[in-house]
Amino acid sequence: MDQTIRSNYEAAKALYAKHGVDVDAALEKLSQIKISMHCWQGDDVRGFLNKDQALTGGISVTGNYPGAAGTPEELRSDLELAFSLIPGKHKLNLHAIYVDTDEKVELDKIEPKHFQKWVDWAKEQGLGLDFNPTCFSHEKSKDGFTLSHPDPEIRQFWIDHCKASRKIGAYFGEQLGQTCVTNVWIPDGFKDTPADRLAPRKRLKEALDQVFEEELNPAHNLDAVESKLFGLGSEAYVVGSHEFYMGYGIQNNKLICLDAGHFHPTEVISNKLSAISLFTDGILLHVSRPMRWDSDHVVTMDDELIDIGRELVRGDLLGKTHIGLDFFDASINRVAAWVIGTRNTIKALMRALLDPVEALRQAELEGDYTTRLALTEEFKSYPFGAVWDYYCSKNGVPVREEWLAEVKAYEQAVLLKRGEAAAAPVEAETNV
Repeated sequence: MDQTIRSNYEAAKALYAKHGVDVDAALEKLSQIKISMHCWQGDDVRGFLNKDQALTGGISVTGNYPGAAGTPEELRSDLELAFSLIPGKHKLNLHAIYVDTDEKVELDKIEPKHFQKWVDWAKEQGLGLDFNPTCFSHEKSKDGFTLSHPDPEIRQFWIDHCKASRKIGAYFGEQLGQTCVTNVWIPDGFKDTPADRLAPRKRLKEALDQVFEEELNPAHNLDAVESKLFGLGSEAYVVGSHEFYMGYGIQNNKLICLDAGHFHPTEVISNKLSAISLFTDGILLHVSRPMRWDSDHVVTMDDELIDIGRELVRGDLLGKTHIGLDFFDASINRVAAWVIGTRNTIKALMRALLDPVEALRQAELEGDYTTRLALTEEFKSYPFGAVWDYYCSKNGVPVREEWLAEVKAYEQAVLLKRGEAAAAPVEAETNV
């Protein structure tokens, strides 16, 4: 390790120790936290099952940066580089459309065998896997409805797909020894004001009851349900609202997923964590960055990300919260997007672990709001960067922006050549 990095770390430790913060203990705790990095940043949410199918469900990816993964092998290569630049051992979040098989299979018929290559790869890499049924970009979801569809045959198709997804999640958990979180999100809703808001929600509740009917080992699979405020094509009404899923999750002991972009622009999920934690055994986070609406920008070190980290640490919620990422940007290097967003999320958690929480609590209990505010503000300029540099170096990943050179080199050697291969003319076969 570079001597300057070590000496800066020791100086930072001494400063934090003055306020009772054990930096070594904070980093040990940080090393136990696994971030579930999402696969769909690498190929613009196309997947491999029906990759020529247009995106639906209110999902849109903008940009045409070269090098999007076109095969499972390419995606895994990109992921390996990204994970090598991020400190710690984490998880990968897969969608059902990322099957890796030569077999022609429909969503309601997928099985663990169709993801075996992903499991084998995760074992080699020392990663866990999370999973999601894909209830969008499909012929049977083109009218905007899936689990709440008024047609019982179409509704059954999506019920069967979600059932199959849960079994795949349980297989992941069993094989990898890390609990898989299987998260259900659907795009169902109306573009304009509906005549009946209740009936679709009744159908959704009944469908979810069927999806979750089979008991699975919670050591292998945990179920989560995710709400949304609105989407493109469902601006007036979304069946699976926050109120719906909060009620369903609490009543049925499911994880409630809070996505940073799925609420009103003036709402933040950091303020919801402590409230929901009192009534649930666990929480799932989809950390994203909404820009005006649920635009899923790459996670930056903004106030909300810092506050999410603080709430998780100060509420002692790290043990019951599953942290995943959800953004997709095709206007920049996709590997860099993963690295930036994931490193920022880990860094925000580290900053929260370095806060003088006990001193702040004590000042608050004593009504000494002056000390509370003073410490909060002064700690914003404490040398957390020196601690982060040490943590990266200790974990064998590049310090500061050094990782960008590796991504740029990979872009030249690999990503740009994908575009060249796709554009190369194909010679016609001739019989002689």
